[in-house]
Amino acid sequence: MLGQRVATAVVLLAVLAGVLSVADPRPFEILMAVFVGCALWEWWRLTLAPRGGAGRPNPAALAAGIGLGLALVAWRWTSGGADLSSGPGGTLWRALWIAVSLVWVFGLVPMLFRASAEVEPRNPWLTALAPFALLAAWSALTAAFGRGVTFLLTLMALVWVADIAAYFVGRALGRRKLAPHISPGKTREGALGGIVCAVVFVLASAMYPGTFGGALVARWGWLGALLLAVVLAVLSIAGDLFESLIKRRAGVKDSSRLLPGHGGVLDRIDALIPVLPLAVLLS
Repeated sequence: MLGQRVATAVVLLAVLAGVLSVADPRPFEILMAVFVGCALWEWWRLTLAPRGGAGRPNPAALAAGIGLGLALVAWRWTSGGADLSSGPGGTLWRALWIAVSLVWVFGLVPMLFRASAEVEPRNPWLTALAPFALLAAWSALTAAFGRGVTFLLTLMALVWVADIAAYFVGRALGRRKLAPHISPGKTREGALGGIVCAVVFVLASAMYPGTFGGALVARWGWLGALLLAVVLAVLSIAGDLFESLIKRRAGVKDSSRLLPGHGGVLDRIDALIPVLPLAVLLS
């Protein structure tokens, strides 16, 4: 399992490094479109399945994932890599980012702490949310890439730092459970440690030009950047918990087995999905 995990990570990092190294944004956008299509398939497998049935073939989920992925690939390939954040199209994307961010902040985050993991996994509302949430994340990621690789990587690193720090702080100091009905392994101490480390990372990275932290400080000042980094770190934890909830309802450990040793695509991007649209809006 460890060998598979390492091999998969090496391959993914090599592919990502390759698409980030070229000037044309389309290879990166197309790779992310493939990931989004896979993630939609996995999400719908979980929210359309009967309990314990997520492993069965699901034609609707498969068709939706393939359709979304191919549509985005075809569009970006023929569009010449036009900037998503400008023109009338940019206004529509920003409206989507605002709408999806409001759903996360005022709908899904409060829901996580009162939702039951023992109910039927089929949920029309969460199923309907999936394509909008994933499209918002994909378009925000594309817009972030348009602002430079440094900006993109430091934005994504906020989520990675929060996740890694939460894991290690939780293992060392964790005593009180964060959401035991969803994810028994997560603790309040770990979550707090992840938030603090993410904030420190954002503020430290603001010292360097072209970073996400620098953009936050330039627009909102140091105090504003600190507060917004807290919000984004909380959202990253919520994204992880949300996926844990729909997996627990479906009775599965991983969203799929697409990535040997890592589970599914959704398992790898769950924390990024709620963070990306709001982060790009704020910066």
